[in-house]
Amino acid sequence: MAYDEKLADRIRHRLAGLKNIEEKKMMGGLTFMYNDKMCVGIIKNDLMCRIDPEFHEQAITKKGCRTMDFTARPMIGYVLIDETGMKSKADFDYWIELALDYNKKAKSSKKKKAK
Repeated sequence: MAYDEKLADRIRHRLAGLKNIEEKKMMGGLTFMYNDKMCVGIIKNDLMCRIDPEFHEQAITKKGCRTMDFTARPMIGYVLIDETGMKSKADFDYWIELALDYNKKAKSSKKKKAK
């Protein structure tokens, strides 16, 4: 399954000033890890954002946004935004900022090595 390379470049450009960004191919798309935590990504042509689960219900009322259900079950705290929800720079930046804000308090899924 391919992902939107133009969207990938748009995300790269937006995250360019940040340190600790790592790109990983997963879920048939591309994920951008920030500080070892999943932050944003691309699934097909949609922007995937990891957001605060407490804001989830409000987020899915916004244009172009829906709950991520990649595994056929809703994933609260993960949303997909289609082209209509990120056409403008302001809309795109809104979603990226929402994900970056949550990243500060999100738990890392990276396993710590035993000492």
